[in-house]
Amino acid sequence: MKPPILGHKRQEPDHFVAQKAAGVSGHQAAMQEQTEVPFYTGRHLLILKEGSINMLKTTKMLESKWGLRVANTADFVKETISESKIQNADVLFYNELGIALLAGDEEMMKLLQKSDADYYIEPEKVVYIPDEILSDEATNNTWGIEAIAATKSPYTGDRIKIAVLDTGFDLRHPDFQERNLTTFSFVPDETVEDRHGHGTHCIGIACGSADLNRLRYGVASGAHIYAGKVLNNSGSGAQAWVLDGITWAANQGCRVLSLSLGSRVLPGQNYDIAYERAAQFAQSKGTLIVAAAGNESRRSENRFSPVGSPADCPSILAVGAIDSSLQIADFSNRAINANGLVDIAAPGVDIYSSWLMPARYRILSGTSMATPYVAGIAALLCEKYPDATPEMIRKELIGLAKSLSLPAWDVGAGLAIAP
Repeated sequence: MKPPILGHKRQEPDHFVAQKAAGVSGHQAAMQEQTEVPFYTGRHLLILKEGSINMLKTTKMLESKWGLRVANTADFVKETISESKIQNADVLFYNELGIALLAGDEEMMKLLQKSDADYYIEPEKVVYIPDEILSDEATNNTWGIEAIAATKSPYTGDRIKIAVLDTGFDLRHPDFQERNLTTFSFVPDETVEDRHGHGTHCIGIACGSADLNRLRYGVASGAHIYAGKVLNNSGSGAQAWVLDGITWAANQGCRVLSLSLGSRVLPGQNYDIAYERAAQFAQSKGTLIVAAAGNESRRSENRFSPVGSPADCPSILAVGAIDSSLQIADFSNRAINANGLVDIAAPGVDIYSSWLMPARYRILSGTSMATPYVAGIAALLCEKYPDATPEMIRKELIGLAKSLSLPAWDVGAGLAIAP
């Protein structure tokens, strides 16, 4: 399979230390350190208009007319799908989704895209961490746990499976040595070990417990953790890796799936059909997906960006970020032109959680941090209502939310609150 073009988007901790010593704020350092990533990987997605109905016909067409080697998810009944296992294929069909990943060139894509075809051809997106922002906060403040009332909840998410698709997880972290942990890397040639830190931080918020001083930073301390690596060690990934991870989490029986990742969306741009198909499949298997609204806005400069992809999908719960004053975060994206609604908000500024060893903990800001708070709360609700469907859990989340004196296009139903 043709490898994707990803670019890089990463912040180096030592670099931030040097900049902050020189008087540059953590926010400014984050903005300066970012390097541009391409929008698309150079590969394409073929999306059948009628789902999987015409899959066999399309497979035969790709094989006989174009001489392409086609693999499909039915080939992986006894093992998890991974691109590293299909290197000799030109096409990967996701049977459950009615979608195929194509590695052909641009000329072939133009020829394949016919007006009367029963499929669409869309470029595969590059997925990345949404403008991760290091905090200037010096104290280990866990205000977020208090704000969502997790400390008052009798629930821990006991044995509820939570999947976090991100940069992986630091398997050496001592806070998680006694936890039930399942991992898988969908990034070719990289293990699930987190060399970035973002995944470890998000897992800590959703599923962590307390630090060395018994300061609680995690929501669902009794949950079973499913860490899927879909972003590489530089914080970038291919859309197909996310589709792989969503399918894996749903098939593993995860009740909640947290996505603190995405791609930028232009004003007026519609949601991604491939992600929506994957979210609907996950729902059919009992999995609720929550995703970060994105951090591209700069409200203090009167710049507002729409909710990113895949959070803008109708079947995915989009999460905005608020600060400790319960005000909308400067960076948090919003619903624009009725596309990509924000469903709910959670703490996302100066959030303390687990980090790569030996640092062990770190404070970050972003809708990336708000999202696992909501995922953790959803797990508590799944424990309370063990037979609830994803739609029922979604309604409970919205119903329990604390109303805020902020516009719905910024925070949706309000602040997510634990049961």
